[in-house]
Amino acid sequence: MTARAARIMGMTRTVMENSLQIVGKNLGQSAQPGRRLRIAQVAPLYESVPPKLYGGTERVVSYLTEELVRRGHDVTLYASGDSRTAARLEAGHPQALRLAGLTPIGPGLQLPMLSDLYEQPDRFDVIHAHTDYWIFPYVRLAPVPPTVSTMHGRLDIEALRPIYEHFLEPPLVSISDAQRTPLPFMNWVGTVYHGLPRDLLSYNPKGGKYLAFLGRISPEKRPDLAIEVATRVGLPLKIAAKVDAADREYFERTVKPLLSRPNVEFIGEINDVQKSEFLGDALALLFPIEWPEPFGLVMIEAMACGTPVITRPYGSVPEVIRHGVSGLIAQGVDEMVAAVKQVERISRAACRAEFESRFTASVMAERYEALYERVIEQSRAL
Repeated sequence: MTARAARIMGMTRTVMENSLQIVGKNLGQSAQPGRRLRIAQVAPLYESVPPKLYGGTERVVSYLTEELVRRGHDVTLYASGDSRTAARLEAGHPQALRLAGLTPIGPGLQLPMLSDLYEQPDRFDVIHAHTDYWIFPYVRLAPVPPTVSTMHGRLDIEALRPIYEHFLEPPLVSISDAQRTPLPFMNWVGTVYHGLPRDLLSYNPKGGKYLAFLGRISPEKRPDLAIEVATRVGLPLKIAAKVDAADREYFERTVKPLLSRPNVEFIGEINDVQKSEFLGDALALLFPIEWPEPFGLVMIEAMACGTPVITRPYGSVPEVIRHGVSGLIAQGVDEMVAAVKQVERISRAACRAEFESRFTASVMAERYEALYERVIEQSRAL
């Protein structure tokens, strides 16, 4: 780390410590409970808010935005023009970039939206960004109103490390403690787990006799491993997933040949309405990841349906899944096969209870409210 970076890091830590002394460390305790805030929620433009099919970040932004509106805040959502929200919508582009075929140049198309936002500083008490590091220069040049950025993706890409080392000031929120591991020196002001609306997905107390894989076809998600596990235990596997252009070669070379197995059914992308049935009717969700997963929204979607998760101990998994309560954490194929054979011992009611106590949109919004107050107090102290 450069000397300049070290100096900024030292200043950042001092500000954080002062802020923590002012408002306390408990994210569930707001500095001014019940205060109506003017909040800007800034979403990526790749998908609409909420997304029509796959799109984890935009889905969480939607859940949070709607819950904050419900709780009485004045919320403006910066997102694609085809988004749907009870908040005030400021369209950064007429259509979601993926549907418009503009994904390759997507980051650049976000810049006019960000510029418009920071040219109106008096409109908001706090800005909450979900746009990764693209917001960082604006935060440095316009520290008022304060901006807090939730980091939704993986942070272990070494080629991007110089960007983070250059911008040490922005207050960041992790979606799991594990997500911070590659960048412990950043200005982390809290961890807030994702949450879903309590009644979004239906609880199924009985489940079914097939295994489910839901999400995205990619090497790090290991759908090939899910197929192997299901084949070994002799159970049907239903795969509801999208294939991005970047993962097309992996799909064609590795996954597609396995789809001809008699126990495997490939469904493709599904929406929220279809998820209740898909997850709720499953015996278990297979989540055989092999990467530092920052959170894994599908795990709490399964819990909401009462469906236990069989997964591997990477990234956020040990924080999200309580082994023996909401699922089983295993390692290789043999352990996952053994877990499938034991999964009926997991209480589906306990899975749902775990979701309701830890991963609802209400819990998420309450913690963000406290965090907003924290960065507002920090801004006033500077």
